[in-house]
Amino acid sequence: MITLNGNQNDKKEDEFSGKKLKALPTELLRRGGEAVKVDLQRNRLKQITGISELTNLKELNLSRNEITDFPSEIRGLRQLETLYLSQNSIKTIPENVFPSLGKLNFLKLSTNRLEMLPNDLSRCQDLTYLNLSNNCLKNLDPVVGLSRLKELYVERNKLAELPGLLFQNRSLNQFKANGNPLRKPPAEVCVGGLRDIQSYFSMLEANAPNVYTVKTMFLGTSMAGKSTLCRSLKQGCPVPVEEADRTVGIDISEVDKGDGIRFFFWDFAGQEEYYITHHVFITAQAFVILAVNLSSYKMDDQSFQQNVSFWIKNLQLKIPESVVLLVGTHVDQCTDETEVNEKKKHIQGRVKEMLEDHTNNLELRMKNLQDGDNPSSNSDQINQIEKLTEYKLKVLDFVLIDCTKQEDIDRLHTRIKDEVLNKDTFPNLEQTLPGIYYNVENDIQELLKNGDIQEHGIVSQDELLSELKSRHATLDEDQLKLILQYLHRIGVIMWYKEIPELAGSVFVKPSFLISLFKTIVRHDLVQELNKISPKQMKSEKAIGRDKMRWISDYKDRASLSNVAIRILVRTELQMNCCINDEELIEEVVGSEKKEGSLLSLLKHFDICLSTKHSSPLNPEANEFCPKKNWVASNPIVYEPDACLFPSNLRDNKQVEQKWESDKTEDINIHVYFLPERPHGFFQRLVIRTCSLYSPYWLGKDQCMLCCGNIRFLLRERCDEDQFIEIRCKESDLINPGDNKKAWRVIREIMKRLNTLTEQWQGLCQRVLSPCKASDCKEFFEWNDWKEWLEDSGTNPFDVGLEETQICRNGHQRKTELLFPRTPDA
Repeated sequence: MITLNGNQNDKKEDEFSGKKLKALPTELLRRGGEAVKVDLQRNRLKQITGISELTNLKELNLSRNEITDFPSEIRGLRQLETLYLSQNSIKTIPENVFPSLGKLNFLKLSTNRLEMLPNDLSRCQDLTYLNLSNNCLKNLDPVVGLSRLKELYVERNKLAELPGLLFQNRSLNQFKANGNPLRKPPAEVCVGGLRDIQSYFSMLEANAPNVYTVKTMFLGTSMAGKSTLCRSLKQGCPVPVEEADRTVGIDISEVDKGDGIRFFFWDFAGQEEYYITHHVFITAQAFVILAVNLSSYKMDDQSFQQNVSFWIKNLQLKIPESVVLLVGTHVDQCTDETEVNEKKKHIQGRVKEMLEDHTNNLELRMKNLQDGDNPSSNSDQINQIEKLTEYKLKVLDFVLIDCTKQEDIDRLHTRIKDEVLNKDTFPNLEQTLPGIYYNVENDIQELLKNGDIQEHGIVSQDELLSELKSRHATLDEDQLKLILQYLHRIGVIMWYKEIPELAGSVFVKPSFLISLFKTIVRHDLVQELNKISPKQMKSEKAIGRDKMRWISDYKDRASLSNVAIRILVRTELQMNCCINDEELIEEVVGSEKKEGSLLSLLKHFDICLSTKHSSPLNPEANEFCPKKNWVASNPIVYEPDACLFPSNLRDNKQVEQKWESDKTEDINIHVYFLPERPHGFFQRLVIRTCSLYSPYWLGKDQCMLCCGNIRFLLRERCDEDQFIEIRCKESDLINPGDNKKAWRVIREIMKRLNTLTEQWQGLCQRVLSPCKASDCKEFFEWNDWKEWLEDSGTNPFDVGLEETQICRNGHQRKTELLFPRTPDA
């Protein structure tokens, strides 16, 4: 099919996408030099024999095909300016291709299997855009000579170092390298973007020191012995921890034994109430100590799931290349050595089986896609799954510990040190940093120690920068800010500059901030509410009956009054932290008129959702008539000035009442997760979605929200396959433009869903619309849904251009009830 491109040059475009082609079409080759723009994406091409005959070709799209060898014949396209070759399986690119492409300025090679680049790539001096993401590259040296390059994307490769000369290129203004095992610069620098990387290299000395900084996370169920392990390792001797002294939230401590390794110990509370917060602090390049209480461990599926597999599966999703050391605790409380060894053997066998099943399931899913009718249409999924199979979470040999014995503590410390220094276990732990980074960090600790920063560690950004500037006159303010951001990312300080309410404050003692965090997110919150005294109630103009309502609302509806939050946090600051600075207290706690910084932080981390909304007037609200009962058209069911904690909800009664029932003709979308959905994912999605639309009704695993009169339902499904269902009431789509409005809302929901998914490296998605015929198990696949999310709104979604769609069983349905088919306004 030949269409007009429609631009001012009136170029002809040859459109052959999605035709299941295995060879170039004859009609295209027959046109030869007339072809200017050719679209061959989403076919089954393995070779493009004859392409060199298109001597005037300026744009060529070969994405989503089955090409494994880079087509050398492309060297004959000397007029080529734009080339798409993403989502194939290309492993190598021969030399002597790019020197012939002197006019090439746009090259997209993302999502292939490239391990290296040809040395003559730099001969493409007109190249301004280069996308190499989702490959297997270990070296970027051939890119250095591209002097006009403006945009470079190398995310999710195998890069350990970036060439410093690359960042002396003044043309470069966009660069992304997330998802690489980088140590020079460290990933914590690269995540800040191009400016941070350029600043890093400008401050890097020729003989920059290498450092081992290890974030060690202690995970496990409640009473597994995590705190005992953590504190005993820190003190170097057995430290008993009473049950009443167990961890609430997260404890942080720095341990430096003077042997060249600096540890940051993060002790995570084991009660389920805290799991929703773990994703915030579990980061890459971490060493995980997974404690298992052997005395209470039962050799059955439930005990293994609760004590071991839950943690390992979530680590596989969040940081799939992490290192886990299993530590069996409380061995002194077991009957005998036989019991200990039997439980150790059971856990090791089940872990091995679980890891093998994980890999086998991914490989089977990939094979099914590759053997399907049209694997090129599934190339994106195939590549995502192939990437997942490459992640290898390491579970080290089991260690048995009696925490009451000095020799066991010494043995565990030696084991941890040996593993950290083992290049096979931690190949990218050693990082290269400018010396000034250490100097700034030491200066901050000195300011705290000398009393120049108050004991609680909260200091204004301006004050801290002024102090540091006086010590480092050669650094400007921007460079100091970049160093502070790096220290924030590794957990030395906390500076949430992206949160407006917190941007002006730096927390140089992260443990203090977390102590505030856990005044609200805790397993015994109801008991803490009961402790509130009449005097504290009066300080917030509240009475005893209010406290009863706070407790009732929290138990029944997971809603906590902002007044109660202020009282709890104020008590923590004054009683436990000995802070009497009223201005600081109000900044953290907030007031009736202003939200406190702690509440802003909880919302930023998707822990809670404000129930107070300011909505515009509803033009379709029920008319008020004297002497008649007036019914609100969209009543808000939650009282204002409170926070809702979706993870604490226990039923779906409110949602089911408002939604009524599912109908066959409803718009229905299923988003599947592979290998499985992370814990707390649905609750975080709900919080992000409900912040956009009001009113809403929330339940344990369901959420209904409204946009005007159109109702939408989010539902978490835990059937054989785990997925999130997005529905829209077809009966609400009455007025012209309602379909367009519905798909606009769905797109916003899916954008947030996709953003959340990207926070888990070991997770990918598949989107389907089930067939609407009764008893039909078939579905319609969304192959290009990510492109739809990124679409500016001027073009329709390719999948649904036809008026109707037909499933494999022959059932026919309107496209607009399956896919977004109309352009977004």
